[in-house]
Amino acid sequence: MSRTKVVPVPVMGRHNINAYLLLGRRPVIVDAGTPGSGRRILDQVTAHGVDPADVSLIVLTHGHIDHFGSAAELHRLTGAPVAGHIADLGPYRSGRVREPYLPTGPMGRLMARNQNLHVQAEPVEPGVLVRGETSLEDYGVAARIMPTPGHTAGSVSVLTDDGDLVAGDLIAGSFMGLIPGRPANPPFHDDPRQNLASLRRMLALDPTALHVGHGTALDPDRVRRWAEKEHARLTRLDTAGRLTTRAEGEGSPTR
Repeated sequence: MSRTKVVPVPVMGRHNINAYLLLGRRPVIVDAGTPGSGRRILDQVTAHGVDPADVSLIVLTHGHIDHFGSAAELHRLTGAPVAGHIADLGPYRSGRVREPYLPTGPMGRLMARNQNLHVQAEPVEPGVLVRGETSLEDYGVAARIMPTPGHTAGSVSVLTDDGDLVAGDLIAGSFMGLIPGRPANPPFHDDPRQNLASLRRMLALDPTALHVGHGTALDPDRVRRWAEKEHARLTRLDTAGRLTTRAEGEGSPTR
């Protein structure tokens, strides 16, 4: 199969919120932005010479409103099925994220007050349920959906055969991508330790670049150095009893 090209599709700002277009034998869209951004995403997709009717799949990396907010709209506009992990079916089917958000730091605590993150999106029913590693060859791209839980229980990434990792919110650019190339936590994680384990598992596969939901592409070696520091930070928080996680299957956080 021919090489898969990864094309960022900015949804908000230059890189504050990103969707992605995977170009292979057929195009695949990864993530669906905020509510009401479906047409903006599709306009950028068509600007790359893609007929909306040719889109074979819409992959959702996780059940946060800035990633699945326009999934139902994109499904109508393209006719493509939606793929999502079974562990995030609740948010997809209800249109509501699991609350409260669990901030990873000061930015998350500030953003949790943003009412736009608490609205209800149009619900979407994934036609392709992801339960484990899933090949995308039947959808025209040389890539695999990889479960990467931690940010949410049903978070996934997409790894191309060429080594590009479309990572969703597994990691982010610093300050929602305002500092290019600098790795950071996204504003929220349901389980920071599990997320870090997922990140390390993906790094062990030697990706060539990490394409994130917030920010520009990140260098894997720089992310590895960040991950070592993050491991030490989480260990300190855990030892002090200050590490908050969401209990599996529940909305309430635990320590």
